Amino acid sequence: MSLSLRFLSAKLFLCLCLTLFQHHVTFSASNPTGLTLRAVLDDSPNSPLYLIENLTIAERIERFIQVTNAKDNYLNLNARVGPDNSNSLSRVVMARDGLFYSVWLLIGSQGQEVKLLMDTGGGLTWTQCQPCLNCFPQNLPIYDSRASTTYSTLSCDHPLCQVEGSLYTCVDDLCIFVHNYHGGLYTTGVASLETFYFPMDPSTALTFNNLVFGCSRDSRNVVFQDTELSGIFGMNMMPDSLMSQLSSFTNFRFSYCLVPFPDLIPHTLVLRFGDDIPLLPPERVKTTMFVHAPYLYNYYVNLVTISFLNDRLGFPPSQFQLREDGLGGCFVDSGYLLTAIEDNYVEGVNAYDVLIDLFTAYYESNNLRRTTDPSGLDMCFERPNDFNNFANLTFHFDGEADYFVPPQHLHIFQQDHFCVAITRGRYATVLGAWQQQNKRMLYDVGLGRLQFADENCAND
Repeated sequence: MSLSLRFLSAKLFLCLCLTLFQHHVTFSASNPTGLTLRAVLDDSPNSPLYLIENLTIAERIERFIQVTNAKDNYLNLNARVGPDNSNSLSRVVMARDGLFYSVWLLIGSQGQEVKLLMDTGGGLTWTQCQPCLNCFPQNLPIYDSRASTTYSTLSCDHPLCQVEGSLYTCVDDLCIFVHNYHGGLYTTGVASLETFYFPMDPSTALTFNNLVFGCSRDSRNVVFQDTELSGIFGMNMMPDSLMSQLSSFTNFRFSYCLVPFPDLIPHTLVLRFGDDIPLLPPERVKTTMFVHAPYLYNYYVNLVTISFLNDRLGFPPSQFQLREDGLGGCFVDSGYLLTAIEDNYVEGVNAYDVLIDLFTAYYESNNLRRTTDPSGLDMCFERPNDFNNFANLTFHFDGEADYFVPPQHLHIFQQDHFCVAITRGRYATVLGAWQQQNKRMLYDVGLGRLQFADENCAND
């Protein structure tokens, strides 16, 4: 099937599912078009994943870099997922503890407390459910579907169960989902409907009825066991993600503003939806359109070129374009700590090598010596006390949307050295969280665009 026809079929399927969800999901709220959640960094003291021994900034960075590398290792699998092989998708973000933020909500008629890992690259939201066949240990009670009067199973007639080869299949009149993970990691259970409550304050909650979610009965080799976490909160553009299901309520818009990492604790991430998103100042806001492709549900944008120290680099026009095999391109993902530049030759040019050479030449011309760092980053230099002339980058997105990265968000500074906070991208270029610090990021999927503006995120 041609690329254009596959794209058309994917769009038709998405529209069908969204139409069904918009007629099926009901909600009650005093403010019917906005929602705000507070998400906690998984290394902050308020997070279910916090380790008792305090991690230093350097230790946290080293750990997150390992996660970034792990996600990138399996991006090739994500790029090739389609209707006939989606069960082979490796969601390494779950397997490698690679999500930065967890969210808290209540589900079911009993208001069962649930904490989930937030994943802007994930689709189906799922949580462990009783009765369990093989559930991993968690520190909060496991949600029991039998105790909830608002719980029901998804019909085999539902469009999600009608796509051959998808992660859903009908077994004994039940719509079963199966997520297979690299190395034998997986979760499986019943595709279900339930009421979700999003707390607004200690006394009120926003209520959504009949949301599709995964009631997981069998999960194995999950690394966040023995914490309060019980599953994944999916936010990508797949039709079964919560973002898609709530699109009529939120106008398919969500936004966040990342507090600089050294200042993060005790700050939390404020995740805003719909009309709860603050207006962006028109004189400062930049806009670029999303790039859509079949069976790719991440937030791709068209990166035209990059400037180093305000000098625009002469990359070929196809350098950062998404290719027909699903590789290449550029997407925005807060689940990556650091920006990754694709490390492949396009028209004879390797963008990552070009940047390596530029950074190296610049800092060596300032008499700085190369050094190594436990993180394994390629570009690290000794840091003299009197040196402050650090480099900057600008990402030029389509629509004259220039995304300036200042020196403090382009480097990782240690006591006696610093590293350029960029990694090799094996299959694509990714704008990561480190380069999103103090930026208001607005994903306006309804209008097909990404907007961003500089902001002091500690005030969010």
